[in-house]
Amino acid sequence: MKKVLKNVNFAFLLLKMCIIFGQGTATQKIIIIDAGHGGKDSGTIGINGIQEKDIVLDIALEILKLNEKSEMPLDIYLTRYSDTLISLSDRSKLAKALNAELFISLHCNHSDNPNARGIEVYVANGKSKYSDESTWLAFKLQEAHNKELGFESRGVKFENFQVLRETADYCLSMLLELGFLSNRDESCYFLKTDNIKVIALAILMGLYKYLNNGL
Repeated sequence: MKKVLKNVNFAFLLLKMCIIFGQGTATQKIIIIDAGHGGKDSGTIGINGIQEKDIVLDIALEILKLNEKSEMPLDIYLTRYSDTLISLSDRSKLAKALNAELFISLHCNHSDNPNARGIEVYVANGKSKYSDESTWLAFKLQEAHNKELGFESRGVKFENFQVLRETADYCLSMLLELGFLSNRDESCYFLKTDNIKVIALAILMGLYKYLNNGL
């Protein structure tokens, strides 16, 4: 039996966000949201033709938009604001230059198995002073996507991805694989604007809860 993603009411999540924001305090800690790929690098292409670079940019821009509407916005920067290709080293250098508290790279997954589905969160496989906290937050974010959105949790994994390796010594860092574009259900899920908003809101809620209330 196929696992169906939840038809989440965006207004309900927005209300929940307002409650969370009302309980916290404003923070000046800097967050970098990295929309993977861009420009001539499309990333993975879904079975319905959608491109990873477009999906993650839409999510990143929606995070920024929702944050700007909040009463106590976080200090969020994007590594790219349009369909441009930014080198991996420049993405990680931004986190260092801005003295970021947190770096999150957004991606979509692909598999030769069309039934593969769910959320994966990666942290650097090297040891640093931020390793434990990055891993803990990674578990919390993948747990939130399972609970709030119905995405299957594929766990937290450890890899030597360049953006993680180069930011691990400066801040908390992780890479989110937000579903499989090779899976028909999840690929079609990203076609709906409301679903992009819901994913962006779930990420933003998780960040705010962490920075203000420790999740």
